[in-house]
Amino acid sequence: MTETDDKLAYMANQIATFFANRPPEAAAEGVADHINQFWDPRMRTRLIAHLEAGGAGLAPAVRAAAPAIRRPAA
Repeated sequence: MTETDDKLAYMANQIATFFANRPPEAAAEGVADHINQFWDPRMRTRLIAHLEAGGAGLAPAVRAAAPAIRRPAA
């Protein structure tokens, strides 16, 4: 994992912590919604690549949110 990946994982996990009091499905939806609305396309691209590489260090809610995180246009 690169330093950038570490930072993105940390940020994504902070979002997951915010939604931790919700049921797992709602938490994953909240994480995906937040990332889709507020993360720069480059950040989403890096996060998706990190998830596809195994997602080391990511909270379960972030992993569960993966299918709903929009992949930026190439």
